[in-house]
Amino acid sequence: MRIDKHLSDIKIERRSMVKKFLLTHEVMINGQVIKESDYHFDPDQNELMIDGELIPYFKNMNLVLYKPKGYLSAHKDTMHQTVFSLLKAPFDHFNFKIAGRLDLDAEGLLILTTDGKFVHEVTHPKKHLDKVYEVTLNRIFVDQESLIEGVMIKDEFNEPYLAKAKHIKVSNHLVTLTIDTGKFHQVKRMFQSLGYDVIKLKRIQIGNLNLRDLTEGHYYPFRKEEL
Repeated sequence: MRIDKHLSDIKIERRSMVKKFLLTHEVMINGQVIKESDYHFDPDQNELMIDGELIPYFKNMNLVLYKPKGYLSAHKDTMHQTVFSLLKAPFDHFNFKIAGRLDLDAEGLLILTTDGKFVHEVTHPKKHLDKVYEVTLNRIFVDQESLIEGVMIKDEFNEPYLAKAKHIKVSNHLVTLTIDTGKFHQVKRMFQSLGYDVIKLKRIQIGNLNLRDLTEGHYYPFRKEEL
């Protein structure tokens, strides 16, 4: 079969499906009832309602998710539940990517997006995007200056690099730490290099995005500009 003939058949089939849909559902665009299957509109500029329900349109979908401890930052796993199992309709139908993973035993803010370029903007070290963590340690933290000046740790390729904190706030065992990179196990390794064990790790902010009033396992959509 010729390609143009095949594409023509697909268009005819889709038009037929739309006609059947319009017979059994009320479709309104900017308050006007639509009966024609070949009606064209811009979803960015026009309001679409189906059976009285407003249908939002997103060219790309972005979510802030409060990842609970014990969930894996992955699509599939045979041993652990993944963060994608937390998503409910209609968000469970999107092809999300994770922008900045969290370890299995960590919790907090996770960004999910359908935009691959946006993942790069969030995760690439050269972007210097602030990430804020609440870290509970096994003992009172007294080495603020060392983290501000920087400590030598290794990345996922076992290459050493200087990891610095931009801001530190200390309350006994609890440290609120701001960094502008975010490499493999970076926060844990920064504290471990100074002889501290991380008991609990929670990411509370990336750029301008925070957890708001989310509870564990819940999420909210956001626009890229909000980052």
